[in-house]
Amino acid sequence: MYKRIVIFEAEGGSDKCMNGHRRDTRPILNAIKEKDWDSEVVYYRDEWNDLIFDYVSNKFDGYISRINPGNLPNGEKVYFETLRRLSDVGLVGMPHPDVMTQFGAKDALVKLSTTNLVPRDTYAYYDIQSFRDTFPKSISYGVRVLKQNRGSTGSGIWRVEVIDDREHKHGDSLPLDTKLKCTEALDNHVEYHTLKEFMDFCEQYIVGENGMIVDMRFMPRIKEGEIRILMVGNEPMFVVHKKPAEAENAFSATLFSGAHYTYDRPRDWPELMKMFNDSLPIISEKIGGIDIPLIWTADFMLDYDENGNDKYVLGEFNCSCVGFTSHLDMGIQDHIATEAIRRIEEKHKLKAVTNSPVTV
Repeated sequence: MYKRIVIFEAEGGSDKCMNGHRRDTRPILNAIKEKDWDSEVVYYRDEWNDLIFDYVSNKFDGYISRINPGNLPNGEKVYFETLRRLSDVGLVGMPHPDVMTQFGAKDALVKLSTTNLVPRDTYAYYDIQSFRDTFPKSISYGVRVLKQNRGSTGSGIWRVEVIDDREHKHGDSLPLDTKLKCTEALDNHVEYHTLKEFMDFCEQYIVGENGMIVDMRFMPRIKEGEIRILMVGNEPMFVVHKKPAEAENAFSATLFSGAHYTYDRPRDWPELMKMFNDSLPIISEKIGGIDIPLIWTADFMLDYDENGNDKYVLGEFNCSCVGFTSHLDMGIQDHIATEAIRRIEEKHKLKAVTNSPVTV
């Protein structure tokens, strides 16, 4: 074991400070070194993938990815191939690309729709035909939210509501000339389309690698705010209460759209934390039995149960490149270093047991 962890970063971008790194990267590196391990930041480029593999595979025990794959010039394909090659020769991936793909994908919601975390009428469209067959019926039940698999900060997330005067019943397949009001979470701007026009527009979210759309009911209580739990492994670090801007059409909980953030300790949300902690084994199992990411978030919205009591509905997970710059003073970087080292040491212990000679 080398007792070394590499941290991957992308060059440039608005998330970098004067030293060229993310503001939360150096703190992770320093926290690892304080535990008598070594760490190094390596900038990733697709054209360097073979050089990076040769360099990293012979010097490190694990990697921590601090890159949003969607922001790479050529997307995630080559980067994920490089990470898989490193994992295949024994490095512990944090997270492994399969974890980013399955855990971070919007259809994780559909996989959890048989639990109490997500409404059962949540659908995923992987092809254009299923979208055109099902969405005209699902929108007949009330306001829906469509989420593209790609994108971030609310891009490609639409609240869709029928504003047509014609009467219809729940479950009807609405005519293609039905009038819709469509609000994008990116900046809460409003567009008006017919059902056909909007579905034609949304086809771009389905085509291409990992293309698909998730369709779920709109939660009116989003006006009270979205609740994000930031996790390091199985341990909650803090809770962010993200309240949308006070505007007529606002439902987005991103800073870009004017949402207001407050930061709480997990103990300030006891009911949510108990429900979420009890659900962790189910989440991992339903998504595919994959490891919980090293650094990740879970976003919840408030709803009412059948008795009028508060309940929490899962909106999405994020695990590709979660930032925590505003909370460096809480020592989250130390928790990350401890958990990363634990995962590597656990794998080496397991490997040692597996490879030990069998005695009779």
